Amino acid sequence: MSFLTINPATGDVLKEFPLQTDQEVMAALDTANKRFHEDWKLRPLAERIKVVAQAGNILRKKREEFAHLATLEMGKISRFSYVEVDLVIDIFDYYVKNAETMLAPHVIREEQEAVIVSEPLGVILAIEPWNFPYYQLARVAVPQLIAGNVVLMKHAENVPQCALAFASLFEEAGAPEGVYTNLFCSIAQIGMLIDDFRVRGVALTGSERAGTSVGERAGRNLKKVILELGGSDPALVLARASLEFTADQILMGRTYNSGQGCVNIKRVIVVGKERGEKMLALLTERFNNIKVGDPTDNTTTLGPLVSERALNGLLKQIEDAKLAGGKIVTGGKRVNRPGFYLEPTIITNINKDNPLYKQEAFGPVLSFYIVNTEEEAIHLANDIDYGLGAYIFDTDTEHAKQVAARIESGMVYINSCFTDAPHLPFGGVKNSGFGRELSALGIGEFLNRKLVRVAH
Repeated sequence: MSFLTINPATGDVLKEFPLQTDQEVMAALDTANKRFHEDWKLRPLAERIKVVAQAGNILRKKREEFAHLATLEMGKISRFSYVEVDLVIDIFDYYVKNAETMLAPHVIREEQEAVIVSEPLGVILAIEPWNFPYYQLARVAVPQLIAGNVVLMKHAENVPQCALAFASLFEEAGAPEGVYTNLFCSIAQIGMLIDDFRVRGVALTGSERAGTSVGERAGRNLKKVILELGGSDPALVLARASLEFTADQILMGRTYNSGQGCVNIKRVIVVGKERGEKMLALLTERFNNIKVGDPTDNTTTLGPLVSERALNGLLKQIEDAKLAGGKIVTGGKRVNRPGFYLEPTIITNINKDNPLYKQEAFGPVLSFYIVNTEEEAIHLANDIDYGLGAYIFDTDTEHAKQVAARIESGMVYINSCFTDAPHLPFGGVKNSGFGRELSALGIGEFLNRKLVRVAH
């Protein structure tokens, strides 16, 4: 096993990075633990903020270089690579500006001599996916480094150059060795780190299967764990929704990042047979007009999937759905060109016995449902194991809020396909995991909220 750069647009292997040895991984932990106890947590908050701010400034100057690497390694359309880099810059700026307030001592109103102070826990192990190769890292690293923790980062095996580039930001900014450490390590070595007492917290963004494994191991070792897992997010199109506007939002929400996002819209549920048929026609027309192609071409609207494995997995899901009675409205096949391309796909006639009813399709595959009533729509939206995000479209926003209160998810977006921002907390419920990243909630996940009480 090694970390590989494979260009998804061509299938070409470009670079290979060997795994670290057990000794190298444990040496990295030794360095990180020592740095935490003897240096980083002892520094004034202003000094930690200064280092992280400088890392953000370096990213701002290297924006083009970072965007290029994201497109090269995971096939992200170039303009969306820039969007991701800009979002990460915003995350740096947000915590640099607001961390002092977030970490300030909190005086308990009922007893003025009782104060809650925020202290870091120690070494945080983060295990992150490839689909947003900088954003996923920044959500953990930026707030936790400012808070005084140190981070061991195991990134996905297919974005090693993105991983190294992100690590270089902190090195160039003056962070000493051990504050932020990139690891090229195996699953077995991750287990070894979780078992080590010096690792005090674990953050994972990944699949439900990975979350089960990491959560179980962290639990056995009595460690705080944050799990950001999968989702099969529904979009409820209510009776007063504007169909044209909603179709545009759904198109972007399903195909953004080649559909490879845990909060992409994956299921559309339309209330009303006539409106449902109109919406299906609108979406089919839009899907058929998508330009699939080279992610570096400014006219491309859908790039490749990240890997051959990802493509074959989706093709199998489509075939299984079809065998179970699903109807392929459009798409469903591999695109005849080099690289890992899938036709944008819409599937209907999905009953409860169809495996796609409960599965997450991690790519440009949309499940489409028509129901008679709003109650049916809410039931269908909730009738899966996931609960990450949800989308509601309705011109009556007050009514949409009432429906949102009945949706079992960590996030609900009304009349938009998604809105990621540093100040908005990110996370889910049910099998989509637990804990939150970003906002003030995110910085608090790996803090010791210590009570200090003075008696007179």
